[in-house]
Amino acid sequence: MKREIIPYSPKLKEYARNLRNNSTLSEAILWRYLKGKQLGYDFHRQKPIDNYIVDFYCNELKLAIEIDGITHNFKMEKDKKRQLKIESFGINFLRFTEQEIRNNIDGVISVIENWIITHPFVSSQEVNA
Repeated sequence: MKREIIPYSPKLKEYARNLRNNSTLSEAILWRYLKGKQLGYDFHRQKPIDNYIVDFYCNELKLAIEIDGITHNFKMEKDKKRQLKIESFGINFLRFTEQEIRNNIDGVISVIENWIITHPFVSSQEVNA
């Protein structure tokens, strides 16, 4: 299967690395459940896509997961524009608040698992078979 390349700005690589090395508490909590294919898929942290960085991304599922902190309350229009641009690459979004991650991680994982079940990965090999 040929892997689809999603464009990104090379200028963001170093910034993304810094974000990975300085995770928020909510990011660290969620990462414990996403790393190592614990949900059956390979997720990456702080993934550059186009001119943006998403908190978590799975290439196979074309799924971005974002954790919205208090600062997102003041950037709603900017976040909407950003999300629309990223979705133009066929990427789906799940959004959670920091409070959801900290206070209900089991519920968050359940939402992600249900999304995976209801949006099964179909490889281009299966489509062409």
